[in-house]
Amino acid sequence: MSSKSILNDTSLSFLEQYLNNPSPTGYESEGQKIWMDYLKPYVDTFITDTYGTAVGVINPDAPYKVVIEGHSDEISWYVNYITENGLIYVIRNGGSDHMIAPSKRVNIHTKKGIVKGVFGWPAIHTRQRGKEESAKLETIFIDLGCSTKEEVEALGVHVGCVITYPDDFMILNENKFVCRAIDNRIGGFMIAEVARLLHENKKKLPFGLYITNSVQEEVGLRGAEMITKTIRPNVAIVTDVCHDSTTPMIDKRIEGETQIGKGPVITYAPAVQNNLRELIIDTANKNEIPFQRLASSRVTGTDTDAFAYSNGGVASALISLPLRYMHTTVEMVHRDDVENVIKLIYETLLNIENEETFSYFKA
Repeated sequence: MSSKSILNDTSLSFLEQYLNNPSPTGYESEGQKIWMDYLKPYVDTFITDTYGTAVGVINPDAPYKVVIEGHSDEISWYVNYITENGLIYVIRNGGSDHMIAPSKRVNIHTKKGIVKGVFGWPAIHTRQRGKEESAKLETIFIDLGCSTKEEVEALGVHVGCVITYPDDFMILNENKFVCRAIDNRIGGFMIAEVARLLHENKKKLPFGLYITNSVQEEVGLRGAEMITKTIRPNVAIVTDVCHDSTTPMIDKRIEGETQIGKGPVITYAPAVQNNLRELIIDTANKNEIPFQRLASSRVTGTDTDAFAYSNGGVASALISLPLRYMHTTVEMVHRDDVENVIKLIYETLLNIENEETFSYFKA
C-alpha cells in the first residue's frame, strides 16, 4: 500500500469539516457527531460515555481488545470576569497560550449562539513609556464592543461561557496542513482513516478493535482515564502530536530533535511497553515507513499514560505526529507524516497476534 494513495478527496473534506468545527474541552459532542458519522460505515457498533468519549468498535464480541486512540478536544478559554464597562477577563480551559491572544478574534459560545469578540491590546504608541507590559493571563482581555456589563449579559455571555478561535483549515505549499486544533483532532482523523482502510482492503482482524476518540485530554487525560475502565483493553496504541524542534527558539538539548516531513515519532518512556514499541519499529522497518525517535522522562503527557496505568497495566505505545507551533492557531503538520502515521498504525494492527500478552517473561 503506497502512502501516497491513503488520503482521498472525501478524507480531506472530512478533515477540513472536522478541524473547523469547534470542540473545546468539555464541549466535544458536536465534533464527536461529525466523527462518528464519518466512521459509521467502517465499524460494527459504537460506545459512548457520560462525558462524550466516542468509540467505534470492530468485532465487539472478541475477548481480546486492541485500542487505537486520539483525543477530540481543543484548548480554549472560559469567561471568568466581566468588568462594569463590558470587558471580559478569562481563564484557561487546557493549555491556552496567553502570548498569542492579543488582537485575535474570538467566538464566545452561548445558549443564544456565537457572540463575536476580539482580544484587545493597547496600541504600540501607548506602550513606549518605560517598561512595556507583556501579555499575561491577567492582562489579556476580550472586547465585545459593549460599554457595560449589562450589554454583555444581554448578548447571553456570562461567567463560564467557553471561548474559541475561529481560525480555519488551510494548506500551505501543497502539503502542509495548518489549523487550530490539529492537536489533536488530527489523531481522531488518522484512526478513522485506519478503520476506513481496514474496511476497504477487506482486512479481518482476529481481535476486537476499539477506535477511541477521547474527550478532555487537555485537562489531564480525563476522557481516556474514564473510557479505559469501560473498554478494559489488552493493548492501546495512542496517537497524539509532538513538537517539531527545528524551528527557532527551541532547544534540541531539552526537546530532542524531531521534524515535520521526516516521519512518525515513536516514543521511549516508562509508560511505553517495550515489546509493543519494538513491534511497531519492526513494522515500520519492514514496510519502509520512515520514523523518528523521542524520549520522554517521567510521563509522555499523552493519553498513553492513562491507558498504560489502568486496569492492572495495559500494553501501550505512542506514535506521534510532529507538529509546529503547538497550542497556537497555526499548528502545522506535513501530509506525508499524516499518511505515514495512518500506514504505521494500520500495518501494526495486521502484525498483532490474537491473545498476544507482550510479556517480558515468556518461557
